[in-house]
Amino acid sequence: MSTDRTRPAGRRDQGGPRSVPPQRSRRQQQPHRPQRPHQWFAERLLAVLSGQRPVHWMLGHTIGEAYDQLAELAPSTPLGSTRGSRPVLRHCRGAQPATGVVEAFASIAAGDRVRAMAFRLEQGPDQRWRCAAVELGGERLTAGAPGPR
Repeated sequence: MSTDRTRPAGRRDQGGPRSVPPQRSRRQQQPHRPQRPHQWFAERLLAVLSGQRPVHWMLGHTIGEAYDQLAELAPSTPLGSTRGSRPVLRHCRGAQPATGVVEAFASIAAGDRVRAMAFRLEQGPDQRWRCAAVELGGERLTAGAPGPR
């Protein structure tokens, strides 16, 4: 029997236990970065315009004519699923033309369709962002044909 209590029985190498730092995953290495307002709103607008959420879900998050625009667009679910494929947000970018204003655009894919969505956010005196305008556009992509990017 071995007198070395740090080495398991039957182990013959001379190295003792090594202190190996645990590997951290890539997700753990990067600090959590909260979503920017335009990304958060793009997800919410997609949920309403695809029929996954009712229009009144955006009631406290809109100002001016934006709620009326959503109320007109939503019943037809313009971003609804195509042949069983659920719409997903592909890209979302925003620009800040003035303090307290973000103008954003997003591309949404559903099946073989890619749609464009543009919206404007305004920051109120309470520091909350609210959607002030929404527009939709896009064209059908065909297999093999180059589409807009």
